[in-house]
Amino acid sequence: MHSRGAAAGTSGVRVLAVSKTQPAAAVRALAALGQSAFGENYVQEALAKQHELADLDLEWHLIGPLQSNKCKEAATHFDWVQSVDRDKLIPLLAKFRPVDLTALNVLVQVNIDDEASKSGCAPEMVDALATAIAAQPRLRLRGLMAIPKPNADPTQRPHAFRRMRILFDRLKQRHAGVDTLSMGMSDDFSVAIAEGANLVRIGSAFFGERGRPA
Repeated sequence: MHSRGAAAGTSGVRVLAVSKTQPAAAVRALAALGQSAFGENYVQEALAKQHELADLDLEWHLIGPLQSNKCKEAATHFDWVQSVDRDKLIPLLAKFRPVDLTALNVLVQVNIDDEASKSGCAPEMVDALATAIAAQPRLRLRGLMAIPKPNADPTQRPHAFRRMRILFDRLKQRHAGVDTLSMGMSDDFSVAIAEGANLVRIGSAFFGERGRPA
């Protein structure tokens, strides 16, 4: 685990390889090509990979829903938590972040399309959560994350990304150090980047669909 920002891509856009369900060997192979930042949905799955890949200098992001009983492991073993969406997680992450590590990078996850099946806070809750994160010395507020609703109509895809960019710009005005807007995946990252994303989460484009090699 290290304290760098995230894997740098072109034009200032950083690339996070989503390695959930992938074996440690696949992560190692991609790391050998220069990718250093990896995203996991489940704490326990990530811990097993981190143990197997301990010889590598990798950056680990938790991008899946976080339960309060996993906050200690998340705070101890990840560089970033992108999925903070409720206030009770914040003091737990701060409490359990080891003092010998740099502050934990945190993103507020926003349920931008109000989908019942997805995690994330309502847009109107962003300011309160961000303020609570920023008040914790062991946490570092970095920005926002979202997983917009898929839309088969490409003309509709930019709308949610655009709403996220507006929230992000407002947050930057209120909090120094906010610099990360995480949105866009393998099938829509170019649209997300056009609308202001500077951290994209790429899974199938790296690893193939359903775990098959790309």
